[in-house]
Amino acid sequence: MLFSPYTIRDVTFKNRIVMSPMCMYACDREDGTVHNWHLIHYASRAVGQVGLIIVEATAVTPQGRISARDLGIWNDDHIDGLRTLTSLVREQGAKIGIQLAHAGRKAMVAGEIIAPSPLPFDETMRTPKEMTKADIEETIHAFQQGARRAKEAGFDVIEIHAAHGYLINEFLSPLTNKRTDEYGENRYRFLSEVIEAVKEVWSGPLFVRISASDYHPDGLTVNDYVEYAKRMKAQGVDLIDVSSGAVVPAKIDVYPGYQVPFAETIRREANVATGAVGLITSGRQAEEILRNGRADLIFIGRELLRNPYWPKTAANELGIQLEAPKPYVRGW
Repeated sequence: MLFSPYTIRDVTFKNRIVMSPMCMYACDREDGTVHNWHLIHYASRAVGQVGLIIVEATAVTPQGRISARDLGIWNDDHIDGLRTLTSLVREQGAKIGIQLAHAGRKAMVAGEIIAPSPLPFDETMRTPKEMTKADIEETIHAFQQGARRAKEAGFDVIEIHAAHGYLINEFLSPLTNKRTDEYGENRYRFLSEVIEAVKEVWSGPLFVRISASDYHPDGLTVNDYVEYAKRMKAQGVDLIDVSSGAVVPAKIDVYPGYQVPFAETIRREANVATGAVGLITSGRQAEEILRNGRADLIFIGRELLRNPYWPKTAANELGIQLEAPKPYVRGW
């Protein structure tokens, strides 16, 4: 199944292998534009036969960057570089997506940072300003404009980043959202409005990345995210990319496949497609997840940093003859 095609809306991925969005912090000019590093990094994974490549967390506002070296999509000047990137990747037979993001209280850029409530992540980080209604409206509009630019740049998929303790995740969790207005009484409201705004300008496949557990006794669990996932599906989200943690400091027991049960639970209970992620390193491990109906796509992170040609390694494990790019046939 790992090498079978998968279709969402009118987009078909040639296999079920997805390059998970991972921050590169490679914008040396600190202007959010695509550099040669990004062109080399992502295109090489397309040559390596990954089915879908999702570009790293890309900031919808300058203040929403995790670091000053993040990619950006907050103005039209970013479109040309992103278009070059999508063209390179698609030439090699892969589909390409982008993760639209805002870091919220975890932003480490100069100037004011914003969040649902004025709570720092930990004692080493700054206290954010509590967002006003105007801040909320401006940020939702920024996500919408990021989606418009992603469409103009030629992306096949948009993923909304609602995980890892960044802004949308901060609205969802009771640990970080202490508001008493409509965005606190209904913590899903901010994400809901972001989804609706994106859909006004985007009709292609739409993913949302979540953190399915806060790893805290007063935080959210996978059961809470089942209910959120049902609401996302009703809004037209096609797939939930299921990660976990990072909304507050926590000790997490990490082991191979440790997040897969979250994807399995959400897939079963919310009846929505999911992507599994988290120390998935072998073809056999990925195949087991798919064959047992635990997820629909396999998101590979660090293993693709170590080996851009991981799909070939996985194919060898599974006894699959993977077609080589013509220049590589002799060594394949």
